Parts: sequence; structure tokens; C-alpha cells
Amino acid sequence: MSEENLKKDHRDIGRELDLFSFHEVAPGAPFWHAKGMVIFKELEKLSREINERDGYVEISTPILVKKEVFEKSGHWNHYRDNMFYFINPRDEQESLVVKPMNCPESTYVYSSSVRSYRDLPIRLAEIGRLNRNELSGTLGGLFRVRQITMDDAHIYLMPEQVEDEIVKITDTIRTFYEMFGFDTSYVLATRPKDALGTKDEWDKAEKALENALKKTGVEYKLAKESGAFYGPKIEAHLKDSQGRDWQMGTAQLDLVMLPKQFDIYYIDERGEKTMPWVVHRAIFGSFERFIGVLLEHTNGNLPIWLSPVQTMVLPISDKQNEGAEKIYQELRTNGIRTEIDSNNETLGKKIRAAEIQKIPYLLVIGDKELKAKTVAVRQRGKGDIGQIKLEKFINQIQKEIKIKKP
Repeated sequence: MSEENLKKDHRDIGRELDLFSFHEVAPGAPFWHAKGMVIFKELEKLSREINERDGYVEISTPILVKKEVFEKSGHWNHYRDNMFYFINPRDEQESLVVKPMNCPESTYVYSSSVRSYRDLPIRLAEIGRLNRNELSGTLGGLFRVRQITMDDAHIYLMPEQVEDEIVKITDTIRTFYEMFGFDTSYVLATRPKDALGTKDEWDKAEKALENALKKTGVEYKLAKESGAFYGPKIEAHLKDSQGRDWQMGTAQLDLVMLPKQFDIYYIDERGEKTMPWVVHRAIFGSFERFIGVLLEHTNGNLPIWLSPVQTMVLPISDKQNEGAEKIYQELRTNGIRTEIDSNNETLGKKIRAAEIQKIPYLLVIGDKELKAKTVAVRQRGKGDIGQIKLEKFINQIQKEIKIKKP
């Protein structure tokens, strides 16, 4: 690794690019600035596009839930120290939990109506804001936070549907990480010693996950006895530009916890109540952690579709300010995130300031460009690439943004 790579830290990048900040009044919770919210919203948009394409419907569940929900799921006994909870000051009989995960809540949406085998699989997605009481000494930038945003999904399905569903999920995860230039590998975690459910169920579940991984042709390793007590899982690991391994996306099969604890069922072809299996699926893992990893992986040089500012208009002198303002407005009208630097500084200083901001394209505007209706383009990482007609430049940028390449 180069010395430059070793020095990269997403907190420094976030500060330099004005993306987010942390303050003592909210330990472990980032304050997202306007430019950081551009990244966040673009990722939310991408998540929703993927879900819509893959047949998911989006739900939203309450952030305050009675503790009885987590008593039923088992989290109250085993995870309580990581929860924020309180007694309602207006009703001392009522204890409320600030939601630490979306899993139990999704069962109430599923069970709100009678489900038939013909309806399955039912794919419920939720971009859920969660809060977890992590120890203050473990908090670290975006990598370990108390306020977390998950791109959760819970798929309710019949056991025989699992293999095909996992193939689709694995393909989606692989394509997603390729979009950002990450190398990915996969881990299949199998039955632990304290597993619930029958051996036959576990054998069937593990075989379905293994067959799915083989069908997609991805590289994977076995992690024996490392699955959750309620089902085997697939973990997606990525390697960043610094050679670090990150466990991000997951496809966790749930044979017993949600189905049995919350008594969920569907009506099978014989008209009988039958318990479904559940897949807990996440692609990002968490938005915060993913953004932190991506900033360090790219050193802040985000792909143009994700960059908070995609172009910067740089008039050479005050004489070109009026014409540069028109170019700036035309770029904005065409959906390109742009800024203009009309400060009374030399062109060299303007360029250096814009390059520090990692802006993909700088458009230098002089008398010659205004007369010819062109822009002199400097591309990030390449320098001057020459003059181009403004209309042609806009078309090229719109195409580049649309294809979402690394």
C-alpha cells in the first residue's frame, strides 16, 4: 500500500469535502451536511430502484415500539444492553424501545392479512433509521455509530423457493459492488452447535444456499458452525483499495426466529396453515458504514453520478462572469449538479480549490469559449481534455451519469 493510501481517513475526507460532522451533543450520530445528503439521497434512490426492479415493495414501521415486541423476538433478554428504552412518563405500565432493528416489525405488516402460497415470495423492503446503544469507546466515525440506516428487506417464502431467491439476491449484491469497483467474495456460514430447528431443515437450507452460490459462479468459502442459531447465512465481503476486508451485504435465512416467535403462516395448496421461511437481506449493510468505506476506497474521488458537485464553472476573470452564469444555469436546468466560482481570484487558485473538492469536471470560461459557445474542460485525474461545445458536453455528462460506472 502507498503512503497516501495509508493516510486516508473518511472523517478527514468528510471534513474536507463538507459532507458531515460529529458533535458531542449526539455521540455516534453524524450530522449530515448538504453535500453529504446528496450522496445519501443518491444511494437511497439507487436502493429503491434496485428494489422496484427486483419485485420488492417498500414499507415503513414505527421507530417507537413496545418492549413486548422484543420480548417475543428474544432480543429483550439477549440484546437489551444495546437498546435505548424508557418508561412512558404518562403511563408507567408502558415501556417503549427506540427501534434497533426492523426484523420483528416486518412480521406485523406480513400478518396484517391472510397470505396464500400463491402470494409468495413476499418481499418487504424498508430503509429503516435505527438506534443502538453502542459503548462510547467503540464508536468510530461512520464505521461504528449509534444511529444507523439499514437497507433492510425481509422475504417471506416457501422453502422450495429459497434457492432461486438467493440466486437473485447474490446477483444483485455482486452487480451492486461492481458498480463501485469493489472486488467481492462470499462466505457461507453453516449450522452452529446451539442451532434451533431440525437437522433436516438445516440440511435443506444449507443445500439451497450452497446451490445458489454455485449457480451464480461466485467465489465463496465455508464458515462451519458460524451461522446464526436460527438459520444459515451468506455474507458478502469486499476488498477496498487499501486491501482491507469488509463484511457488508448479507442474505440470512431464518427458519425459526421470526416465523415461530411471531406465529406467521400462509395458506398452502391444501388449505392448511403453513409456516414460511424468511430471508433477511441487506445490500449496503448500513448506509453510514458503506459511505465511510467508499470514501476511503476512492479517497473522495466519487463516481460522477454520486459526486455532490459534478461540474464547477470557472470564469477566467470578472469579464466572463455574466456569460459563465448563463452556462451555470443551463447545466442546472439539465439536471447537472454544478457550482460557479466567481471570486476575484486567479484561475490557478480557482482550479486548485476545485480540485481539492474532488469535482469530476472543471469548465474554464474565457472570451474565446463564450464566443464559440464552448467550454474548456479539465477532467479529474486527466487534466485538460480540450474545448467542447456546451450542448455536446451536457449530453456526454448526462450519459455518464446514467450508466453509473465506477
